[in-house]
Amino acid sequence: MKTDNQTRKQFRAIGHKLNPVLIISNGLSDNIAAELERALDDHELIKIRVNATDRDEKQSILDAICTAHKAELIQLTGHIALLYRAARKQKRELSNLVRHSTAADS
Repeated sequence: MKTDNQTRKQFRAIGHKLNPVLIISNGLSDNIAAELERALDDHELIKIRVNATDRDEKQSILDAICTAHKAELIQLTGHIALLYRAARKQKRELSNLVRHSTAADS
């Protein structure tokens, strides 16, 4: 699932307001994978921090995350990545898309 440029622009604007929900330092463990899954299910759009030693390692970690969790990398700035995955059943009170897009429209 690829998002169009206009949607990506909206997601980046919402992501600017978010704080990282997860910091990944030593690769992907089972606990990190479970927390990523929970965060993507609840919030749809999340920001994570990947503390890797070089760009190739950071990119391989993000590729593994996107593949394993069926997420899309919206933006990567330094060590901060913005990930998106549409929820199977949207939780309006938790979804960053709902909470922040309605605040921006007001």
